[in-house]
Amino acid sequence: MPWWAWLASGGALMALELTVADASFYLIFIGVAAVIVGVAEAGGAGLPMFGQWLSFAALAIIGMVFFRDRLYERWRGNAPGFDGSGVGERVEVAEDVPSGGRTRVAMRGSQWDATNVGASPIASGTVAEVVAHDGNRLDIKNIAEN
Repeated sequence: MPWWAWLASGGALMALELTVADASFYLIFIGVAAVIVGVAEAGGAGLPMFGQWLSFAALAIIGMVFFRDRLYERWRGNAPGFDGSGVGERVEVAEDVPSGGRTRVAMRGSQWDATNVGASPIASGTVAEVVAHDGNRLDIKNIAEN
């Protein structure tokens, strides 16, 4: 296969993974393997067709076995020592929220649904603490309750 076909295939697979498919980073490593074979062929490796395919398969498998888990966890925000839940963060409340009431708050540059799970109401313009995170919903409570 010509070197440019390897590069094009690899680029397409990586773009597909990052934009359309959620294949858990398998297509990234298959795409990287194709790009490496394409670069080697462009550099004059001159491998026969079975050698190109064997190199491609070996690189893809080695990449997935040794690097995929670490890279996938880091990309998805679950690297060791990283807490992506937001628990413990402070958010400003823009409206009065009674105990059990719902509102919208801004955290990390986006809007979240929030429920006041504390016993006391949260006044407009005050800061509340995030005590739990479930999907796109936050549980908040008045800082004075801590």
